[in-house]
Amino acid sequence: MKTGRPKHTKRNIVLVLLLAVLCIGAAELAACRYFAPDVYERITAPVRHAAVVTVDACRTGLNAAGAFCRDVGEEMVQLARRAGEEIASFAHQTAQRAVQFWEELTTPKLIQLEYDEPPESSPPEGLGPATPPPLTELREENGRQILTGGYVDIVYFYQAGEEWASQPYGSDTIGPYGCGPTVMAMVVASLTDTDTDPAAMAAWAVQNGHWARRSGSYDSIVMDAAQAFGLEAESFPSRDPADLRAALREGKLLVAHIGPGHFTVGGHFILIHGTTLAGDVLVADPNSPERSLMTWDPQIILDELSSARSHGAPLWVVSKPAE
Repeated sequence: MKTGRPKHTKRNIVLVLLLAVLCIGAAELAACRYFAPDVYERITAPVRHAAVVTVDACRTGLNAAGAFCRDVGEEMVQLARRAGEEIASFAHQTAQRAVQFWEELTTPKLIQLEYDEPPESSPPEGLGPATPPPLTELREENGRQILTGGYVDIVYFYQAGEEWASQPYGSDTIGPYGCGPTVMAMVVASLTDTDTDPAAMAAWAVQNGHWARRSGSYDSIVMDAAQAFGLEAESFPSRDPADLRAALREGKLLVAHIGPGHFTVGGHFILIHGTTLAGDVLVADPNSPERSLMTWDPQIILDELSSARSHGAPLWVVSKPAE
């Protein structure tokens, strides 16, 4: 059996010896610092110098690295800013081109036609410019004004005209309060052979209880006056412009009680008497010849009908009795 010290025991002995040497050296160096300062300086000076050089080198390296990183960071910021500006400029130019393209696409183009000879810019001598005839007009017939253009020519009365404005309507006058009897005078005079006018119809309305003091007329005037003079009248419940036009094409008239809007600031009766090819309607407004010569979108009239609902209001259809 082989005997001897283990290998790790020898290694420990060597380490102890080295530690002892270091301790002795350190102790001698410490003693030397106090008892032989010159010798201590010569021994430690190279070590201190090496340490200072190492520290300075590290500091210089760190400063250089920091400057490099800062420069790189600033350069990246500048690159990002320039990239953002170029992207924004590209987007702006693209949007402008898109707008221009859309305007060119949707703007009507004038087509210049080529002629061997320039076309005439004026009508032949003796002929005026061609103009379409008016859709409706007021003309004088046998001392009365006739409003044309509808399926029925209307005997037109202007309640604020000099002939009727100061005529009595109860204790009021026809000018400010007589739209009801004026409209019914137009209806009766246009659909029958009865010779009537606003003053005669106002007297009839007062006698039959349709005058409303300082308020004009009750809605009952429409159906009662129509029936009293041999006509048929009934409420018109539809609010569809197509139904309104259909009734007019049958030669019927429509009386409308209008609220605030295009025709009045309060309440007002008007007569609807015709349509146009475009689908507009013609009216006889007893308080405005000007509005009576205009065409109207039927939806405007339907939207401005009065909120009144008594006696068939606010819209009635009036016609001759069936034969």
